[in-house]
Amino acid sequence: MIDKGSQIQSRKLSPQPVRKGAALLGMAVVTMLSGCAVSPQPISPEARQLRADQLLAQVTSDQEPVVAPIDLYSAMARAIKYNLDYRVEVMEHALRVKELDLAHYDMLPKVVGNLNYNGRSNEPGSRSKSLLTGKTSLEPSSSSERNQLATDLTMSWDVLDFGLSYVRAQQRADSVMLAEESKRRVIQRIIEDVRAAYWRAVSAERLLTKTRSLEASTERALVHAHRQQHSHLTAPLPALSYERELLTIRRDLESLTRELKVAKQQLAALMNFSPEQHYELVLPSRDLAWAGIDLSYDAMLKLAVMNRPELREVAYQLRNNQREGTAAILETLPSLKLFAGANYSDDDFLYNSDWVTWGAHASWNLLKVFSLPARQERIEAQSELLDARGLALTMAVATQVSVTRARYQLRRGELDTARRFLEVQRAIEDQVSAGYQAQHVSEQTLIREQMNTLLAEVRMDQALSDLQGAYANVYTATGIDAVDAGMSSDESVAELSADLRRLWASRGDALALERVGRS
Repeated sequence: MIDKGSQIQSRKLSPQPVRKGAALLGMAVVTMLSGCAVSPQPISPEARQLRADQLLAQVTSDQEPVVAPIDLYSAMARAIKYNLDYRVEVMEHALRVKELDLAHYDMLPKVVGNLNYNGRSNEPGSRSKSLLTGKTSLEPSSSSERNQLATDLTMSWDVLDFGLSYVRAQQRADSVMLAEESKRRVIQRIIEDVRAAYWRAVSAERLLTKTRSLEASTERALVHAHRQQHSHLTAPLPALSYERELLTIRRDLESLTRELKVAKQQLAALMNFSPEQHYELVLPSRDLAWAGIDLSYDAMLKLAVMNRPELREVAYQLRNNQREGTAAILETLPSLKLFAGANYSDDDFLYNSDWVTWGAHASWNLLKVFSLPARQERIEAQSELLDARGLALTMAVATQVSVTRARYQLRRGELDTARRFLEVQRAIEDQVSAGYQAQHVSEQTLIREQMNTLLAEVRMDQALSDLQGAYANVYTATGIDAVDAGMSSDESVAELSADLRRLWASRGDALALERVGRS
C-alpha cells in the first residue's frame, strides 16, 4: 500500500511547475529583448535645419560690438576672446582639470549601501541527512522567512587600489599640463597669424585707397595712348612702349595685391567675425624703427628648447610613461582589502537582527607577476620612442630658430631697401609733378610716375608685412608666450588690448612703443 504522505511529497517534488515557470521566463526574456531592439535612425531634415540655425546663431554670438577702428592689439584681444579654435583648447584644458578632480575621489575608501528584498512562493524548508547511515535525521524545517528585507552599509579600503589611484591621479595631472601646452601652442599660432594678417590687411587698405584715386587717370592715360597708337599722329613705337609700360605697372600691382585683398577676411576669421561684417583698420605709420635681435643664436636656441610647447609635451609624456612603470609594479603586488560594515535584516528567525562586521581580505594575481617583464619592455620601448622624438624635435627647433633669425634680419634689410626706394621714387614724382605744373612734362609721364610711386608703396607695405610675419615667427620659434599668464579672456576687449600693448612694448615692439608713448 502506497503511503499517502509519500504521494503528496512526490507531487511537491514534481518538475512540471518548474518547467512551466522556466518556459514563461524564457518567453518574457525573448519578448523584452525583441522590444529593446535598436536600429539606425538618421537625423530628420527638420532637426538638421534646427541644428544649422542654432550653430549659425551661436558662432558669433555674445561678442562685443565693433565701435572703433581696430588696431593690431585690439585684433589680438578679439582673437584671444572669441577665436573658436582657441576656445576649444580652453575647454579641453577645463575638461582635463575636471577629470583630475574626479580622479581624487578614486583614492578615497568605498562606502557601499545595499538594500536587498527576497521573496518566494513557498516556505524555504530543508531536511538533514546522516552521512553515516543515509537516514533523514530531521523532519523538514525552516530557519528563515519567505519574505526578507536586509540592508547593510559597508566601508572598504583597498591598499593596492589606493596606490594605483594615486599614480593614475598623477597621470591625470600630467594630462592637464599636456592640455596647457596644447593651448599655448594654439594661441602662439593664432597671435602669429593675427599679426601677419593684420599687416597684410593694412597693406591692402592703403593700396585700395590709392588705387581708387588712380584708376580713372590710368584708364584715361591708356585710352589716350591707344588713340595715339592708332591715329598715326605720333610714331607707333613710343606710343606702344608707353602703353606697355602702363600695363606692366598695372600687372605688377595686381600680382602684388592678389593675396592682400583676402587678408581682411582672414583677419576677420581669426577674430571670429562674420565674413560679411564691415570693420575699419587703424593704419599705422610706415616709418617705425624696427630693432634687430639682441639675443645670440645659442641663447635663442636654449630659450626655444626650454619653452617650445612641443618639447614640453614630450617631457610630460616621458614623465607619464615613467609613472606607468610604477603602476605596472604596483599591479603585481598582493592586494589587501580592509572592510567594516553595519547590517540589518527583518528576518524574525534571526536571534540578532542587526550586527557589525569587519575583516580583511588578501589576494594576489600571480599572472600579473609573469606579465611584468613584457610590460616593462613595452614601457622602456615607449621611453626610447619619446626620447627619439624629443631629439628630432630639438633638431627641428634648432633649424627653425636659425632660419627664423636669418629671415628676420633679411626682412629688415628688405624693408630698408624698400623704404629708400620709396623715398627716391617720391622725389622723382615731386620733380615730375612740378614739371607738369610748369607744362614741361606730359600728363602721361605724371601718371606713369604716380603709378610707379604706388607700386613702390605696395612693395614697401609688402616688405613691412613680411617683416611683421618674421617678427611674430621669432617669438613662436623661441616658444615665448604671446600672452602673459595674468591675462584673461574674461577681460573686456579694451582692457585686454591695453595689457597686450604694454606686454609687447616691454618686448621692444615698435608699434606698441609708439602707441604707449602717445598715450
